[in-house]
Amino acid sequence: MLKNVLVPHVIKRYISIFPQLQWYVPTTPELDIEYLCNHKNTEEISKNIAARKGIGNINLVLELKKTLDGTSSTSKEYPTIKQQFLEELRKIPNKTHPSISSLENEPRTVKTIGVPKVFNFKPWEFDEITKRLHLVRTEQLGNVAGNRCYYLMGDMALLEQALIKYTVSNLLKQNFQLISVPDILHRNIIEACGLNTRGERTQVYTLDKKKHGADLCLSGTSEMSLASLYSNKILSEVELPIKLAAVSRCYRAETSSISEERGIYRVHQFTKVEMFAISKPEDSDSILEEFRIIEEENFAALGLHLKTLDMPPHELGAPAYRKYDIEAWLPGRNMFGEISSCSNCTDYQSSRLDIKYKKGNSLKYVHTLNGTACAIPRMLIAIIETFQTDKGTIDIPEMLQKYMYNKKVIGRQKAVPELKLMKYKK
Repeated sequence: MLKNVLVPHVIKRYISIFPQLQWYVPTTPELDIEYLCNHKNTEEISKNIAARKGIGNINLVLELKKTLDGTSSTSKEYPTIKQQFLEELRKIPNKTHPSISSLENEPRTVKTIGVPKVFNFKPWEFDEITKRLHLVRTEQLGNVAGNRCYYLMGDMALLEQALIKYTVSNLLKQNFQLISVPDILHRNIIEACGLNTRGERTQVYTLDKKKHGADLCLSGTSEMSLASLYSNKILSEVELPIKLAAVSRCYRAETSSISEERGIYRVHQFTKVEMFAISKPEDSDSILEEFRIIEEENFAALGLHLKTLDMPPHELGAPAYRKYDIEAWLPGRNMFGEISSCSNCTDYQSSRLDIKYKKGNSLKYVHTLNGTACAIPRMLIAIIETFQTDKGTIDIPEMLQKYMYNKKVIGRQKAVPELKLMKYKK
C-alpha cells in the first residue's frame, strides 16, 4: 500500500512549528488500494460507478497501477505516473449501502409526517406573497450581486434569525458543540471532502490565486470546515462520537433553468445550520438515523407536512455511502421540495484528511457524517406557503414566536427601496 509522503507524526510536528500548515492534506491518502486494485472487485466497482452516474474509471486505475508497478521508483517517469494514478484513484466514489444498491431512478419513501394543510382559498406561491408584502427582493440585483441573490426585508429577516436560533437551541439540547467556522478554505480541503473545484461544472467559487496568493475557495457548506478541524489527528476511542454544529454562509456557483427552482429555492449564497459527526465505524449507521430523526422532529414541530426519502445511488454524490432527503409540501407550488438531507460518508473523507482513532494497539479511520439542520431559503418558502392566510398575511409558527419578540403575524412591510439599473464604465 502507498504511504503518505509525510507520516502523521511528522505532519503534526511541522504544524506545531508552522500553524499556517494546518490546512495540509496528505498528497497520497491511504485509500483502500488493496480493495480498489484487486481484479476480483473490478466488476463490483464498475457497477457502483455506473449506478452513481459519477466520474471514475476503475479500468484506467488498474492500468496505471500496472504501469506504476513496472516502473522504477528512481526513474523520471515515476512521479508523473504516480500522480496520475492517485488522481484517478481519488475519483472513485464511495461504496453504496447494500439496502439501496437495488434502487434505480426513484427513491424509497421512509416516512410521511403530517398531512397537507387545507385552504379555503387558492394558496399563493412564495414569490407572489413576499412581493405583495414587501418581504423579499430578488429583482434588479444584477448590478448589486448578480443573479440568484436576494434581500430579506423586515420581518422576513427576523424569521431567518428565528429559524437559526430555534435550530441551534434544539441541537445544543442534543449535546452538539457549536463552532463558528471559516468560509474560506484551501482547495485541498474541499477536494478531500469530495467536491470538485475545477472545470466548467464545478459549483465551487475559487479566489484569484494571483491576487490572493494562496489557492483558496469559498466554502459551499460548513461540513468541510468542521472536517478539516480534525485533519491529521488521532483521536481516542472514548472521545467518539464527536457531534458538532455550525451556522455559516454557503456559497455555490450553481445554475438552473428548472422552473421549480425559481426564486430563492436555488441561490448562490445562503445561511445554513449544519450538523457534523465523527464516529467509530460500527456507530455511523445509527448516527445517521439520529440525524434523520432530529431533522424530522425539528421540521414537524413547526407544522410542516414532510416525507423522508432514502435516496438511490445516482443521487448520493461521491462521498456518501447513504443519504436521506427530507422534502416539505409547498402548497403554493403544489409540490414537495427538498429542504434537508443527511449523509453517512463512512471513511471517504477521513482517509483523505487522515483522521483516525486509536483502537487497542491499532489505528483505524473514523467515519464522518453530515446533515442539514436548517437551510434558510427553502425553510422560508415552506413556512410562508404553509402559513399564509386568507387575509394576505402569514401566521408565524408557534415554536418560532418567542424568537421573534412574540410576534404572531407577518404583514405588509415598509416599501422596498427602488433599485435602478446602472451602467458602469470598464
